[in-house]
Amino acid sequence: METVNIDIVSDVVCPWCYLGKNRLEQAIADVAGEIHVAIQWRPYQLNPDLPPEGVDHKRHLAAKLGGQASVDQAHRMLEELGQEVGIAFDFEAVKISPNTLDAHRLIRWAATSGDLAQTDVVRRLFKANFEEGRNVGDHAVLLDIAEQAGLDRPVIAALLASDADKDAVKQEVDMAREMGVTGVPCFIIEQQYAVMGAQSVETLTNALREIAQMKAAHPAH
Repeated sequence: METVNIDIVSDVVCPWCYLGKNRLEQAIADVAGEIHVAIQWRPYQLNPDLPPEGVDHKRHLAAKLGGQASVDQAHRMLEELGQEVGIAFDFEAVKISPNTLDAHRLIRWAATSGDLAQTDVVRRLFKANFEEGRNVGDHAVLLDIAEQAGLDRPVIAALLASDADKDAVKQEVDMAREMGVTGVPCFIIEQQYAVMGAQSVETLTNALREIAQMKAAHPAH
């Protein structure tokens, strides 16, 4: 069975990234038994300049999208698309637009427990933010998520209280921008093929199959 490696550049406050994650999971389910997919999550910050405590979500979003009417329209569309892949978006519940640097640090540390643990943390962060209205910039929320995902709470608490990996995460975000990633999600497959945006399940399934066939035809020496 061919293994296809995917680096997913995303931000946990990006609804399209949540959508993209769940669509990719459906695509992976579609190719189960024929392709093994290994995932690594890479950081991106849509709002790197927000203060650590975050800002009022509704005001921030209205300013960013050009008014409340635009926000409402985007939310209605996302709610419909979310239902198709099992996401119960609750945009009314979201009160804070957080700075996601610490959430990305947590995702980075989760990777030391394997890619399944990392994806579990990412899933819990998306759910906390978009379905439960919890502030994923808050250390108490991050610690609860870490513990629920099986990570060592005291270790994560000590890391969060320090500056550990802040520069490393920022460097990765800068690197993504230098590579030309201007929007997320961005799926980088086998470090050479980039699929931008929350593509359909069918598009992602086809991409996985095509790349697996190419790898099978040209095995690495």
